Amino acid sequence: MPNTPELRLAVLIDAENVPYKNIKGILAEVAKYGTPTLKRIYGDWTSSSLSGWKNYLLENAITPIQQYSYTSGKNSSDSALIIDAMDILYSEKVDGFCIVSSDSDFTRLAIRLREAGMKVIGIGERKTPSAFIAACEKFIYIEIINAPVKNGNNYTPDQHKDDFVEQEPKNSSVEIGNDIISLISDSVNDVADDNGWAFLADVGNLISKKQPDFDARNYGFSKLTPLVKSLKCFQIEERESSNSRIKHIYIRNKNK
Repeated sequence: MPNTPELRLAVLIDAENVPYKNIKGILAEVAKYGTPTLKRIYGDWTSSSLSGWKNYLLENAITPIQQYSYTSGKNSSDSALIIDAMDILYSEKVDGFCIVSSDSDFTRLAIRLREAGMKVIGIGERKTPSAFIAACEKFIYIEIINAPVKNGNNYTPDQHKDDFVEQEPKNSSVEIGNDIISLISDSVNDVADDNGWAFLADVGNLISKKQPDFDARNYGFSKLTPLVKSLKCFQIEERESSNSRIKHIYIRNKNK
């Protein structure tokens, strides 16, 4: 999903399924994809369990929406968030939605919004069910937001660790398995020219369409480029562009 800062986004947050200490990083992440025109958060604000949110709402200009919990043990936010999302959709005031939750109950909402032509970004914890992830155009795990990343050969897991005290675990990278290597390799083949070379930006866009929760930060890298450079099964070529300070990155499977 390409970054489009002019995209108007409605950010709808399920307070009962998001750690409040992560909200600043979440909103910074949203800003990479567009402008948060609406910021609303849903929960039963009479409950003591949500008391920690107060200062964070004020600091980040988020509007709290009250939803009483009518049934014990049931997330009270679902219905209010869904109704508001449909009202916002028909108001035609936004270009897309960011649903911040780890709850699969929003799967059908995400599907419906995309059917209406909306961009849908999901943000949630790694426990988020796969159905909700698949329903979004892009899904980002909370655990990787602001987490340490590898930008070059001098990376160490403890580098700048004081900047990430709110994240657990501090280094959320995992091993790059054969399934991810195959995903990249197949995507290269899908968009490659006759010589097997593919523009890496095109490869990245295709990967996101195939697997919405793919993110180089899941594996400890800041972007896709350093991730593929770390793998020995791909050839990388940097080509000059019209801007002397920008090089276009191309990738090819080594078996070509």
